Amino acid sequence: QVQLVESGGGLVQAGGSLRLSCAASGRTFIFYPYTVGWFRQAPGKEREFVARISWSGSSRYYADSVKDRFTISRDNAKNTVYLQMNNLKPDDTAVYYCAAVPRTDYSGSYHGNYDYWGQGTQVTVSS
Repeated sequence: QVQLVESGGGLVQAGGSLRLSCAASGRTFIFYPYTVGWFRQAPGKEREFVARISWSGSSRYYADSVKDRFTISRDNAKNTVYLQMNNLKPDDTAVYYCAAVPRTDYSGSYHGNYDYWGQGTQVTVSS
């Protein structure tokens, strides 16, 4: 069983930055060979894809809305995936979730195909 815990959310002004962390734990060796994604869900909206990273970190993919502002990275030795968010906008306000799928380089962005989820962390961007 893989358990994911997000942290790093908070309240920030537009133009500011936050770094989210997704720490994994579990009985078995975790985050290998998992692709990890970040998703977000704003009130009244569907859960949407934000970014994903392959197990090796060599493959990264971003939603158009966050490209050039957000950076996903991972430290497998620490079983942690990060989402650095710069130049935040009010439209980025949402609960952010990390999710994992047991594939080394999964290319999908549909949330229903990810097997493990964290509880989410709130990000609020004020104008």
